[in-house]
Amino acid sequence: MILREIIPILVVCSCLAAPAIAQEVSPSPPTIPPSSTVEHTQDFSEIVVPIASMRLAPSAKLSIKGKLGPKLGLEAYFGTGFCLDAACRFIATNYHVAVTTRADKIKREKIIQRYFATGPHDKGATANVVQNGVLPFAIKRDLAIFELQRPLPHHHGLTFSLDQLQVGQEVDIYGYPTGMINPIRKLTRFPATFKAPTTSGLLAFDHQLSAGKPIRIEGASGGIVVDRKTEKIVGILSGSGTNETTAVAVPVQTLADFVSKVQPFLAQRIFPTTKDVSPVSADLYPKFEPPPDFYSKFVPSHAGVLQHRPDEPYEVSVLRNKAQLLADSMRNFIAVQSLAWGSGNKEPAAQAEYEVRIIDGVQRFRSYPDGKKELEEVPYPRVNGWVKPSNEWSKVPNMVGTEFRLRVHQAADVVVNEKRTKVFQYYASAEDNLCPFAPVEDFGFFTINKTVAVACYGEVWTDEDANIVRISEHLDLSDKLKAYRGWEDCQVVLTYGWLRRENEPLRLVPLTIFIEARYKNHVHWCRGQFRDYQIFSTSAKIIAN
Repeated sequence: MILREIIPILVVCSCLAAPAIAQEVSPSPPTIPPSSTVEHTQDFSEIVVPIASMRLAPSAKLSIKGKLGPKLGLEAYFGTGFCLDAACRFIATNYHVAVTTRADKIKREKIIQRYFATGPHDKGATANVVQNGVLPFAIKRDLAIFELQRPLPHHHGLTFSLDQLQVGQEVDIYGYPTGMINPIRKLTRFPATFKAPTTSGLLAFDHQLSAGKPIRIEGASGGIVVDRKTEKIVGILSGSGTNETTAVAVPVQTLADFVSKVQPFLAQRIFPTTKDVSPVSADLYPKFEPPPDFYSKFVPSHAGVLQHRPDEPYEVSVLRNKAQLLADSMRNFIAVQSLAWGSGNKEPAAQAEYEVRIIDGVQRFRSYPDGKKELEEVPYPRVNGWVKPSNEWSKVPNMVGTEFRLRVHQAADVVVNEKRTKVFQYYASAEDNLCPFAPVEDFGFFTINKTVAVACYGEVWTDEDANIVRISEHLDLSDKLKAYRGWEDCQVVLTYGWLRRENEPLRLVPLTIFIEARYKNHVHWCRGQFRDYQIFSTSAKIIAN
């Protein structure tokens, strides 16, 4: 890994029609009991946000005649979203809202990335009527996320509940439905009760009328369903049910699974539990320090004859083989690598995306999606202090698999996310020369760096079949190095997962990389994740003439 310190030297319109597909639900009481009186502590106008866009349409319901011509006009599209995280830099909504509105901004903040949980090619996609057209997607995954360039000021997220809902449980639905005059919308609350899960994987709710009128799904889709007592989000409003007083919503668990896939670092912060290994998880055991005679290359024997070292324990040898297979399987692929740099608990100060291409183990980068120039390494960001990933995702598994100077010890098994996990600890001294450390001093016009070998240690987590799911590496910086460079407590955490593609075998691929280092009481970090894999390989065959 590369770490850096900066040393300064210079001082309207038509409405959005949401899917209105009838959902079959289990029998439940047909009437809604009077809503209980609960004092609300949240200002939901700081959590729920309107989404809207306007564009030219050849057959808009409201036309602007004159210069534009009688057949051209403006058509508006409406939906609702809500703050996903505490800082409100991520906005969650429905997939059909994101696709139909095609909004560029939310409350004047630019959208820089879009994540979709479903789409036309999703398994289980069905045809749904949206905005007088047909949009195919899987209803049970009707979710999308917008990543904003900056957090929305004076807005914040809400906590989520993954608890199972009980029939008759009182909730409130919040959204921005369209009114009699479409462009004029306001945040509206609809008291409701949980009815039952639907056959399509959604949640059905019976809601009360507001001012004698049912909830208008047009514009309100993408809003939130909140438990009245705890004020925790339990669902994301998606459409209408079998009658005008029934609404359906996507469960929070589906949202948690989606966020864990596209934003694993965010998922660990906002959901109580996730099914995946945390990308920032801490080691389970204290630092492993082997005794002096733990691992000798040779063992003295009688009459001065040297004997080869004894074989490693069986479980350790299996780990070695699995680690080498993992490293070998990642020698050829293309993926998109997203990186974010920051310090402390602050939001990222810089972000970038690169297409990473590995051919026969050689790594190259280009800016994504329009980069033309091939780069040997990721350019460092212009922020005050940074850490930069290199090739730890492949280097560390290769070290575990092939470097027998590395001392490996199996610790007791543990249970992580309800799965039995095997834990191995390792250690290498500075004399083993396995773990390089490259601090960089940036003087603006030039940089100074010197790579030194340091001691390192960490943990390898595997599933019950010894497939690697997580590796950590800690650089043991000496007091002399701390005084000379100022860096301390450098660590990297890598996670791996299965890539499932049709007509292809399962592959273990890198999912996330997290690097953190402390410099003079300041913590700097880099978070990276991989997506959009393209596995490729070549083969040669000699054909006799």
